[in-house]
Amino acid sequence: MALNYIWIALFVLGFLVGVVKLILGDTEALPAMMDSTFNMSKDAFEMCLGLTGTLTLWMGLMKIGDDSGLINRLARFLSPVLTRLFPEIPKGHPALGSIFMNMSANMLGLDNAATPMGLKAMQELQSVNKEKDTASNSMIMFLTLNTSGITIIPISIMSYRASNGALDPTDVFIPLLLTSLCSTIVGLLVCSAIQRINLFNRYIFLMFFVIAAFVAGLFACMAGMNEKEIQQFCRVLTSVMIIGAIMIFILSGAWKKINVYNSFIEGAKGGFNVAVTLIPYVVAILVAVGVFRASGGLQMLQDAVSSGVEALGLNSDFVGALPVALMKPLSGPGARGMMLENFSHFGVDSFVGHLSSVLQGCTDTTFYILAVYFGSVGIKKYRYAVKCGLTADIAGMIAAVFFSYFFFPLDGGTPQEKNDIDKGAATTEYIQKSSATDEEAKDIFTVISLNDIPKMTINPM
Repeated sequence: MALNYIWIALFVLGFLVGVVKLILGDTEALPAMMDSTFNMSKDAFEMCLGLTGTLTLWMGLMKIGDDSGLINRLARFLSPVLTRLFPEIPKGHPALGSIFMNMSANMLGLDNAATPMGLKAMQELQSVNKEKDTASNSMIMFLTLNTSGITIIPISIMSYRASNGALDPTDVFIPLLLTSLCSTIVGLLVCSAIQRINLFNRYIFLMFFVIAAFVAGLFACMAGMNEKEIQQFCRVLTSVMIIGAIMIFILSGAWKKINVYNSFIEGAKGGFNVAVTLIPYVVAILVAVGVFRASGGLQMLQDAVSSGVEALGLNSDFVGALPVALMKPLSGPGARGMMLENFSHFGVDSFVGHLSSVLQGCTDTTFYILAVYFGSVGIKKYRYAVKCGLTADIAGMIAAVFFSYFFFPLDGGTPQEKNDIDKGAATTEYIQKSSATDEEAKDIFTVISLNDIPKMTINPM
């Protein structure tokens, strides 16, 4: 219901801003809003179409893992940890396997592929729930880990960044890992404190030790690297993990002598259906955001927040990504639409573009999960589920801003200002390397595109 009000408000406020501008003599706002409806609809469809292949691939691979028993074997392996986090679930219960499958999809960044697995886990958890209309402790813990789930391989986000022309789609890998780790730890601590779960046991310590060792190892490997080397390292590491995961799924199916190909096809059909169902959600939010932004309303809101932040003496570059942070707890497709809109408006490799990517992947959608997961099994009393979920969300958002400032340089101006700076720097370099005059250098830019400057080799005269 909250998303319904937000969606209506974006159109109504955008329309009111456009009308006020028209009264004040600005005749461009309303036509820009009209054009935005067509452009954003087309962009939304193309984005969903481009994501179809990725979802189809990984849904097929997860089906192979399910049919080969790989998922259940991994669940048994993790049983010492899972049974301590979910003490109400008997050992060997099918819910543990479903929970692990859902967590695996979230770790891979396949948030939409994780939904059917999460619904299956909720059905299994409801089977051991004594009060059928009330969320059990295990359900709330599952929700908290779901909304704050650590993302190891953010496949969906990297796919969106690649489809939008990012120079290095994998450069958000480390920031996303650290950000989602922070949100998971905070969510786990809050939920465990409420449920009085003792986290001080060897299995929980071992889990945190492995995660901490992995993160520490990443930082140790990156020590002394420059920005380009870090990006290359992240790209190679991500490639190894993705290809390794694919091979593990395929080889596990071959080892169990199942028909790997047919199993993949059966699962891949679900991936296609998930991608298709995304289209109306992305179209709806992209058009609404596009209309509001074209009217100038979103810029007015961001300017107001930016002025308030600057009045406190803080940097305000993060304000451009604020719509993603505000939408994320309400709707995954909605936040995704905000992220894609920021890619289009600010640039996919801008600071706002990077921060939007990290915010999109740092947590899941608390209210969406509450509505869909609990609604699927008839839960009406959520108890403290919202408190735990939102606490993890806030922790993830704060961490996203911090790590984005740490990993990504600030843009240093508007796109036009940066183009002017690049143009001036290239002109200066040309003059230094040759005897060209200012006028000759100026003539060069009348026939050569700025995009071609990095490829241009100028020999001194």
